[in-house]
Amino acid sequence: MMINKIQIKTWAKLGHRGTLGTSLLELASNLENLMVLTADLSTTSGLTRFEQTYPDKFLNMGIAEQNMVGVAAGLAKEGYITFTTTFATFATMRSCEQIRNYLGYMEFNVKIVGMASGFSMGMFGNTHYAIEDIALMRSIPNITIISPSDCFEVNKSIFAVALLKGPVYLRLSGTMNTPIIYQDDYEFEVGRSIILRGGDDVVIIACGTMVSVSLSAAKILESVGISAAVINMHTIKPIDKQAIASACESSRLLVTVEEHNIIGGLGSAVAEYKSTLKNTPPQLFIGIPDTFCKPGDYQYLLNHFGLTPESIAQKIQEHIH
Repeated sequence: MMINKIQIKTWAKLGHRGTLGTSLLELASNLENLMVLTADLSTTSGLTRFEQTYPDKFLNMGIAEQNMVGVAAGLAKEGYITFTTTFATFATMRSCEQIRNYLGYMEFNVKIVGMASGFSMGMFGNTHYAIEDIALMRSIPNITIISPSDCFEVNKSIFAVALLKGPVYLRLSGTMNTPIIYQDDYEFEVGRSIILRGGDDVVIIACGTMVSVSLSAAKILESVGISAAVINMHTIKPIDKQAIASACESSRLLVTVEEHNIIGGLGSAVAEYKSTLKNTPPQLFIGIPDTFCKPGDYQYLLNHFGLTPESIAQKIQEHIH
């Protein structure tokens, strides 16, 4: 796919779901053995044009997420590269047993796309918030987990995982008009994080929506004399161990930021490897506390749980002095 600034801006306006649809449409022209399944969310997944253009590569399974994973596994067994799409909470929680047995255990080549993770579903409430999904998927062997930082990275991820043999959980977050992290083309590699900003005092490791927020927090910290590096840890499993080791050597404080429960997500993945190293700095976990909350719109929930640049910068200042 030819990449230019207009395309990048268009994806950002569409949001992660719209980018998913346009990227799969482009991917289908390159892959004869591609199949895309959805659980009654073709329009919501940005797949209307895909369905019209490639009806033989598309199946709407209805509101039957567990069956969708089973059918996807069967297609993968027959040699298809299979993507499934539904909301993240249903993709991971409702289908957990099928993902464990068919994908983790049997290692079928299925890419589970979980849309609207974190608090993206806003007023739909706790039944639709996916704040435990990384923890669930991390606990299942053989599954790669990717959480793209912006829409361009959604596109990069889709093309990358299509070539990656084995099951993948692709976690999409945020809403429409998402911040742009990458203004130009760049190299994306599964399992290798990207340093977006250097810094001597603090290293912030973030994923998904919190990458952009962390970059803004780093600018606030710079204004008060604190030098903060920011790493985009887009692949949560397998985690980039070398990046964590290097961050521990160069900082006074390690910070993980995620739109996910602080138990079992990015912070836990970093801490698990960090615990094997010697003489490491303290780690500050920033994310969603281990609790349910009252429903609200997306930005309200981010504000409520301190997932804003100002709140993150303040927490870091309190811990580094």
